[in-house]
Amino acid sequence: MDVKMHDSWKGVLNEEFEKTYFKELIDFVKSEYTTKVCYPKGSEIFSAFDHCHFNQVKVVIIGQDPYHGPNQANGLCFSVHDGIPFPPSLNNIFKEIENDLNAPIPKTGNLERWADQGVFLLNATLTVRQSEAGSHQGKGWEKFTDAVIKKISDESENVVFLLWGGFAQKKAALIDGSKHHILKSGHPSPLSANRGFWFGNKHFSKTNEYLKAKNKPEIDWS
Repeated sequence: MDVKMHDSWKGVLNEEFEKTYFKELIDFVKSEYTTKVCYPKGSEIFSAFDHCHFNQVKVVIIGQDPYHGPNQANGLCFSVHDGIPFPPSLNNIFKEIENDLNAPIPKTGNLERWADQGVFLLNATLTVRQSEAGSHQGKGWEKFTDAVIKKISDESENVVFLLWGGFAQKKAALIDGSKHHILKSGHPSPLSANRGFWFGNKHFSKTNEYLKAKNKPEIDWS
């Protein structure tokens, strides 16, 4: 079936698109978007794939669900549209970058600038109903995004996987640690960060150190 995402992913994921679960998932999503208010908007569901092409992936960050408030989600995990106040987790991400790299807090929470440099910002579930966190979980998205993570692990080398919190860390089972660099810490949500599991992880400087060692361009996290 024809899925609207950048062509670099289509050859890699084509067999997933033809599986029964994926066709059922697309039918479910179409029905939800027709009858309910859902996020992100349809054209942004695969934004992570459009901004970060398969052969450009240098870093993978795994989120769980899109934001479910009006105008927040833009298809990239932890990211919001320009002009939207920073959600708490994103605010803590920027605080850690400020502490780690001595970089000022940015004016926008739109992380397209990261994605365009090769940071693949993947939510495990790509859609959600307004005001209903987790409402599209268990419908097939996780199966699809697990396959995406496995493809990156199998067909790429020297990718940095940033696994924040227990949910993301379970995805380590899909990643070949002998080919890639896995960094783990608590989640940037206030619940985790305020208990000492997030701040000071220095994941952003550590990522750039690894990329530099592998002769890859570093990420501008500002």
